[in-house]
Amino acid sequence: MKVSACRLLTAVAFSLSLPWMAHAADAPMRSRMYVYDLRTHTSKLIFTADTIWEAPNWSPDGKYLISNSGGMIHKLDFKSDGTVEEKEKLQIPADYHCNNDKAISPDGQLLAFSASQGEEHGSEVYVADADGSNIKQMTHVSPSYFHGWSPDNKTIAYVAQRPIGGKQYDIYAQPATGGDEKRLTSDKGQDDGPDYSPDGKWIYINSDRSGKEAVWRFPAEGAGDNDAKAEMVVSDSMQDWFPHIAPDGKKLVYIAYPAGTPTHDPRDVKIVFKLVEIHNDVVAKSQKTLTQAKGGQGSMNVNSWAPDSMRFAYVTYEAIQ
Repeated sequence: MKVSACRLLTAVAFSLSLPWMAHAADAPMRSRMYVYDLRTHTSKLIFTADTIWEAPNWSPDGKYLISNSGGMIHKLDFKSDGTVEEKEKLQIPADYHCNNDKAISPDGQLLAFSASQGEEHGSEVYVADADGSNIKQMTHVSPSYFHGWSPDNKTIAYVAQRPIGGKQYDIYAQPATGGDEKRLTSDKGQDDGPDYSPDGKWIYINSDRSGKEAVWRFPAEGAGDNDAKAEMVVSDSMQDWFPHIAPDGKKLVYIAYPAGTPTHDPRDVKIVFKLVEIHNDVVAKSQKTLTQAKGGQGSMNVNSWAPDSMRFAYVTYEAIQ
């Protein structure tokens, strides 16, 4: 999220229900947005701001990114030199207070996003036109945080805390046109970051059900009774968050936090972006370190792969002295 599944006690749940405000008391920070290229194994700086910008998403046509800042979602168009410039804010009213959980549908027609309306209302999931207009509220129980579109544009997946699960966060799905939500996981562990595989077969998540944050997956229709169909596919010595599958389905990238980091909320820790290959639907056992940075919350909460499956976007942070 977000401060979505920050795994904190219910006593502080309200303070975390406005993720865009979670770091309001922090010292001023500079955001640097990069694109990592797997062909050159280098990162290119594309955008800098002396304010918090988070979680870039690539448009399906490759022409722009969206990123949230100050509770609003902004469109960043690519220029000829590969950098981006802010062109406009999406047409989401300011009172929605958007957090960093959002994405454009695979067909480029719709936008799903999470936002809090008012100080007494936590994060809910919404679907709108790609420009932010014609908003429709999807969830009606908070907290709920969007994370992934099914490849056929018909379903959204999100992480949510519900009375049925108590304090735990589970994964839910709902038709993009509206309707009843379906609970997909039920393990007592905390789940987060659902991301569909491009073939629609799997949903990948991070979960602490093994005793630490690791990458798991389960069939898109659900993990089954007692989550019997869920399988751990990536685990290293760090805390592994937010797996994102490339459009070609052949690799996933995730953020590794230092061992012992209790949540993904810190923005000033040494994180590592790691790559794992997928061959014939089998996730490789080894992970490749791509780059390291100071960041965390907002660096890559949602899928940020380019359509070519060779680049992804991320954000780093530094205190402004």
